[in-house]
Amino acid sequence: MGHKVNPYGFRLGVIYPWKSNWYAGKEYANQLHEDVWIRKHIRSRLSRAGISSIDIERKGDQIWVYIRTARPGIVIGRKGAEVDRIRKDIERVTKKRVDVKVEDMNSAASEARPETDATLLAQGVAEQLVGRVSFRRAMRRAVQTAMRSGALGVRVQCGGRLGGTEMSRREWYREGRVPLHTLRAKIDFGTAVAKTTAGTCGVKVWVYHGDEIPQAEQETERLRARALVQAATGGGASTGALITDEREAAEITTEPPAPVVPTEPAAEPTTNGGTTTEATPAAPPAGTTTDGAAAPSTDGEAQA
Repeated sequence: MGHKVNPYGFRLGVIYPWKSNWYAGKEYANQLHEDVWIRKHIRSRLSRAGISSIDIERKGDQIWVYIRTARPGIVIGRKGAEVDRIRKDIERVTKKRVDVKVEDMNSAASEARPETDATLLAQGVAEQLVGRVSFRRAMRRAVQTAMRSGALGVRVQCGGRLGGTEMSRREWYREGRVPLHTLRAKIDFGTAVAKTTAGTCGVKVWVYHGDEIPQAEQETERLRARALVQAATGGGASTGALITDEREAAEITTEPPAPVVPTEPAAEPTTNGGTTTEATPAAPPAGTTTDGAAAPSTDGEAQA
């Protein structure tokens, strides 16, 4: 009871990819420690650059570092001096060729926006706490900013000696929906630490961006829709394994309606001198009824 799990790790492999993409055998532990050092070094050197995430890829003796930031000018520096300095530091520690790439979150091609990024919102609240801003005002401002920018739900939590009180506590604000138990829900999670005069205060932010259907489920839905179309048209191979709904299978296997037999058109009336006369059926011969049977004899007629 009460245990919390990181929303990113909870959805890893379901809707979120890995932030470090490489494969290693015996060098796994060394490369893992290198990735941890790279992220820690970049965030310490560029603490005011608004860095959202750092992705790392390895292939052979080459390392690619992708920095997603809201302030690319600070990361790049004057004539690229800051990026070159970071690249040389990483090459000195890893003894490998390093390529650092900077992604601007303000560009139109970027999916994430600075106003709805959980890490940047947490950093903004932490900076306000250091600047002696009321923690309630900072939390409410972060929630309102994210909701106005298109987020479907936001939760902000602060913990520590809030307001300089003697006893630490936790307080949080939430607006909208934040479904933490739904795996397909895109939950962005970020943390930050505010080093105030009364002590350190932690900040956590959850941002809900909507649901994302996993790739495997999308492919299954496409195959199922194709199978329904083929079964309805009567063509293609047997795809009954993809149709799991009994009602849909019954609708597809119902017999087609019987063909309608056309009836002969009725006789058209004829006109004689401006008067319309309808065709009347011919009178039956004498001694027979309308259904073709012989008529019964009367008392005045001779018996045959």
